[in-house]
Amino acid sequence: MAQNPDLSDFLIAPDPAADRLTRAVRGTDQNGVETDIRVVEERPLTIYLNRQEIVTAMTIGDYPKYLALGFLRNQQMLRLGDEITGVDYDEELETVVVRTAVETDFEDKMRRKTRTSGCAVGTVFGDMMEGLDQVHLPQTPVTTSALYALSARINRTPSLYLTAGAIHGTVLCQGQRALVYMEDVGRHNAVDKIAGWMLSEGVDGADKILYTTGRLTSEMVIKTAMMGIPVLVSRSGFTAWGVEIARQVGLTLIGRLKGRRFICLSGAERLVRDVDPETVADEPKRSGRKAAS
Repeated sequence: MAQNPDLSDFLIAPDPAADRLTRAVRGTDQNGVETDIRVVEERPLTIYLNRQEIVTAMTIGDYPKYLALGFLRNQQMLRLGDEITGVDYDEELETVVVRTAVETDFEDKMRRKTRTSGCAVGTVFGDMMEGLDQVHLPQTPVTTSALYALSARINRTPSLYLTAGAIHGTVLCQGQRALVYMEDVGRHNAVDKIAGWMLSEGVDGADKILYTTGRLTSEMVIKTAMMGIPVLVSRSGFTAWGVEIARQVGLTLIGRLKGRRFICLSGAERLVRDVDPETVADEPKRSGRKAAS
């Protein structure tokens, strides 16, 4: 990774050349000409917490331990202070078992399981708002120069999206540096991988920015807030409830970031406008990356 200048700043970067993530499929184009394209793989991953099966997620299959940890943390089935004694991945059985020193009490959550507006795993529980009133995010300022730099950097980074499409990306950033870039077929999976990495590495979110290609929905806002990250940025748009919750918890919420353009619907008082937008190169109409839904 250090030999590639495009990826040298990343702690984790996409690996679009990895064999297990895509495969070639032959099709026929509009002119009847046969052609081979790369398509993203989907495979099931079943997550257990101790002896209890929790969910089977459809995922591209990379970083399964981070996905399992992040999913359980973001569903509040792993609480701060829970002692994790093991995370075991079985590639053949496609399972991850997360073990804790004391078994958790989550049967009520399993009974109230619901399906969200998201894609792929998209499974949360009826009390997803529980504990949100206890969240107090730091009033971390964010510079517009950092937003522009991150947008340009991330959009130029080699990725599965640029190789095969049909995938979402989420990037953990600090200042103008992109740290951890995760992709998956579901935007929630990509966020959960970030959360799992942060939990595993003991990384604090107070000075971080979370960038996503997906919609800024209520669940995306809640997950970001629960991760302790004060700034959420997307190329895509908003939902009304997502904006309402962001304002409730003091999250800086920025969407439709393309070239020099963006909209801030929460936390505008924390924006530091340190660059004239007219000096920033606008994004071509036919950009290599579009906003993901």
